[in-house]
Parts: sequence; structure tokens; C-alpha cells
Amino acid sequence: MTAFAYAHLDESLAQKLIDRAGLGDLDRKVQNGERLSFEDGVRLYQTPYLAAVGLMAQRVRTQRHGRKVYFNVNQHVNYTNICIYSCKFCAFAAKEGEARGYLMTPEVVEQKVREQLHRPVTEVHMVAGIHPTMPYQYYLDVVRAAKRARPDIHVKAFTMVEIDHILKISGKSEDEVFADLREAGLGSCPGGGAEVLVDRVHKAVFREKQGPQGWLDTARKVQRAGFQMNATMLYGHIERVDERVQHLVKLRELQDECGGFMAYIPLAFWPYHTDLANYGHVTTGWLDLRSIAVGRLMLDNFPHLKAYWIMLTQESAQSALSFGANDIDGTVTEEKITHDAGTTEPQRLDETQLCHLIREAGFEPVQRSTVYQELGAAG
Repeated sequence: MTAFAYAHLDESLAQKLIDRAGLGDLDRKVQNGERLSFEDGVRLYQTPYLAAVGLMAQRVRTQRHGRKVYFNVNQHVNYTNICIYSCKFCAFAAKEGEARGYLMTPEVVEQKVREQLHRPVTEVHMVAGIHPTMPYQYYLDVVRAAKRARPDIHVKAFTMVEIDHILKISGKSEDEVFADLREAGLGSCPGGGAEVLVDRVHKAVFREKQGPQGWLDTARKVQRAGFQMNATMLYGHIERVDERVQHLVKLRELQDECGGFMAYIPLAFWPYHTDLANYGHVTTGWLDLRSIAVGRLMLDNFPHLKAYWIMLTQESAQSALSFGANDIDGTVTEEKITHDAGTTEPQRLDETQLCHLIREAGFEPVQRSTVYQELGAAG
């Protein structure tokens, strides 16, 4: 019997499976609303009984969201791949002067958004490299360009690494910068750039870039300024099990403090064309589903958990809906970062395809806004 099939067992059989897996004590804590500890998280990652972990996570997901699975109609604009950093996990970044390097002007960003006016896009997702010379005004201008092309669009832009850079080059106070970004049209921030919030991994894989404490501090600033955001973890490279759990605990603590995280998004590492290409292969379905399920159980204060189909693959994303995920992301359109690292997934899916994936997995597709307002059941 597959792990996917186990996730749909009736309640009595599900309870027997969890108890026989030796996870009954953790299941009781979850059912009683008790917070799982760091040690509990390690157990969930290490137990061989993935199906039992998935069943526990799916109970939580069903209690909160029933059979609903959210998606949105969005597009990606990666406005530059030129970056001052040389992170070992990244295949997207280029140095200034390299043939493959590019930089979109605000006018090009505006055109990218205009190209999708025939589709009911509600969100533009904009993240990019850290360009060495673009001034503060450029970042405001790319946001304004998207809003100029489509005034009603929600601009979700800038990782914490980008926000930190914008703050540093602005010559202004934090309050002034966030006021400028809001006036330009920034609606929320994505959760990228966190990677793994552990110093050992930072030093080994992305030592030039903002470290774990810096990411958390910037996320705190963003949320205190009134912006909602997501949080990610890039898994499947050199990180250890205990480091994954440390990452989740740090996210949970910041959510307790600020409450501005909308969704947790485990990101499966794609190694091709990176400096870690010889380290291993793409993540397994076993690790993908476990990362979803453990995230759902540990992050008790996160309302949503996203199975990002671009990085998980459509097949794993479908299965993840039975392991704690209640969101499959969106239509995407012209994603560059993961494609440069070797994903074989398409550049975009349309609404019909997303709804088919969700329904085939046994769930109800519901279109959402960026901030999880329900826009109606899908047709």
C-alpha cells in the first residue's frame, strides 16, 4: 500500500497505524493542542513510518481547511539575475558582464505584466539577484511599473535579502523605506532567501549572503511595518535533520512574536548547474512528503502550507495535499530560478490544469488572493 493511499485511511485504521509506528504520544500532543518540541520534530523526520507522519499532518490540515486547496492566478518576473553573491546552491545568478546576465528596466517589467492582461492575473511575484549598482529608486520603480501596467494587481516582491539591501542603500530610515515601498505599491513579501537558518549551513553554502539572524531580523522589520510575508526552507543539500528542525523552531518563534507569516513553503533543492551539482540528486518523493508533513505539525501557528509544484513537481505536489499541504501555488508563468537549476516542470500551468491536479487528488480547488482571501470556488 502506498503512502498516498495510507493518507486516506478511515479514522480507526489511521489511529492504529500511528500507534503501531510508535508515534501515539506525539499524536496525542497534536490532538490536545500541545506544541511539539525540537526533539519531537527530530523524531518525525527520523521515523521510518512516513505514512503515520502524513496521517498526523493531514488531520491538522483537515481540521483547519477541510477539503479546500488554494491556488492563485499569478505571474513571476525575475527582474535581474546579476548578483553580487556566489551562493553554492544557486544556478540563477550571473556576474555583471557575463553573457547570460540580464537586467530588466522598469519599462520591461511593465511590458511583462502587460503581456498577461488577457489572463485574470491577480499577483505578480518579483524576486531577483542583488545587483551591484542599481540605486534605491530602481526598486521603487519596478514596483510602480507593475502597478502602472495593471493597477489592481498585488505586488509580492523582494526576499529578505533584497529588503535588507534596499534598506542599506536607501540613505533613509526604516520607516521611510517601508512607507516608500507601500506608496509604490508593494503588497507583501515572498519568503525566499531563508535557505536553512543555521550558521553551519550559511558558512558552508551561502556565506557571503545575509545570515540566519539577519534574515530573521529583516523579517521582523517587514512584519512590524505591516507587511505580510511567507517563509521557506531550502532542503535536500547539505543540511542535517536537526538543522531542519532548528529552522522550523526559529520560524515558529518569530511567528509567535509578530504573526505576519501567511504560509510556510518547503523548497526542494535542484542541484543541476550549481556548485553542489556533484553532491547528490534531486530530492526524493519520500523527503518531499516528509518535509511537508513535519512542517505542518511543527508550525502550529502558520495558517497555510504550500506545495510549490515548480520545485516539488506536479506529482509530488499532488501527493503533498494528502500530507498536510493546503495550497499548490499558482499559474506562475516564466519562472527562471528553478528552471536554471534544471527542473523539468513547465514554465506555467493554467487554471484548468491546476484544478485538475487538485480534484484528481481528491480535493476542492479554491482560487485565492495573495493574502488568502477566497475569490470563489473554481469552475
